[in-house]
Amino acid sequence: MTVKDDGPEGGERPETEVVHFGRKPFEQHGFVNTPVYRGSTVLYPTLDALHARTQPYTYGRRGTPTTHALEEAITHLAGGAATILTSSGLAAISTAILAFAQGGDHILMVDNIYQPGRAFAEKMLKRLGIETTFYDPHIGGDIDKLFRPNTRLVMVEAPGSQTFEMMDIPAVAAAAHAKNIWVLADNTWATPLFCKPLALGADVSIEAGTKYIVGHADAMLGAVTSNARAAKFLDNAKEALGTCPGSEETYLALRGLRTLAVRLERHQRSGLAVAEWLAARPEVDRVLHPALPSDPGHALWKRDFTGASGLFTIVLNPVSETKLAAFLDGLKFFGMGYSWGGYESLVVPFDPTSYRTATRWHGPGPALRFHVGLEAVDDLLSDLATGFERMKAA
Repeated sequence: MTVKDDGPEGGERPETEVVHFGRKPFEQHGFVNTPVYRGSTVLYPTLDALHARTQPYTYGRRGTPTTHALEEAITHLAGGAATILTSSGLAAISTAILAFAQGGDHILMVDNIYQPGRAFAEKMLKRLGIETTFYDPHIGGDIDKLFRPNTRLVMVEAPGSQTFEMMDIPAVAAAAHAKNIWVLADNTWATPLFCKPLALGADVSIEAGTKYIVGHADAMLGAVTSNARAAKFLDNAKEALGTCPGSEETYLALRGLRTLAVRLERHQRSGLAVAEWLAARPEVDRVLHPALPSDPGHALWKRDFTGASGLFTIVLNPVSETKLAAFLDGLKFFGMGYSWGGYESLVVPFDPTSYRTATRWHGPGPALRFHVGLEAVDDLLSDLATGFERMKAA
């Protein structure tokens, strides 16, 4: 765990912060990038030092200069007190929950949460004697009606995974804190550049660094940033669970972080252009993107966020599987694959009907989640237009 320092100066714009925080070139012989430290064993110069364990690095799993650099940068960007790193976004979610919950506890999880996080609650937490209740993302301050004497934490995510409902994080956080309940937020969609859940009232902000922080679809990583009150719980969980990122993955995340601002600007601009184009297509029933003024969650997004990423969903009008396959199989620039946040455009069909319990999914046709990458928008639109022609002809 790395505690926040003041960085180069403090108060710089985000575009400057992502370039400079966590970098100390003159501690690395002038090289601008923090090198990859690969190692498990750390030597102590004396027996007294071995007993004291006060030197900056004590064992590879506990941290290296490479992990320290990334933790420091993310802590500052998120406006937190400390950050721990994990091997994946899902590991970040599970470690954060286990930092606070124990057998006999009850937790609340938003119904549109990242599906593997839901599976962790239903399969693993249940075995540990931790009960989970899923709630409507539009619940706001009324979440207090779901609190029990043993409710330990609330998981929030905005916009929601796949279906992009916005939720009122400050209202949920205020209700939870009135009962001394922890609030954990998945902030992967927006990254710390476009949303700061800690400033909205959350105690913990979770990032699947695999996505936009890494940014090149070539590494798995998770990050959990907390306020000062929660930091010791997360550090204890990290140590007890033995979670840590790989050396190369940490370096790749540092590399990706330096271009995060410029990439997100492009993802946002291109994503909105593609979303608006799709909204006008006769094959599309609706577009789920909170940055669109027509979206039901737009007011909340505008209040709490400073930007949007390139991920959104469309719901098609009724269409056969054959026609859907004709559309998807021939796409040139939209690959079909899970994850997102890289330089490449992606699309996957989904149906959340089977994994929603507090809310019901309504869609006349299939839902498609798009990630708009860094390609030229005109090329992407041409690819989609040709796909719709194939759909019509199939």
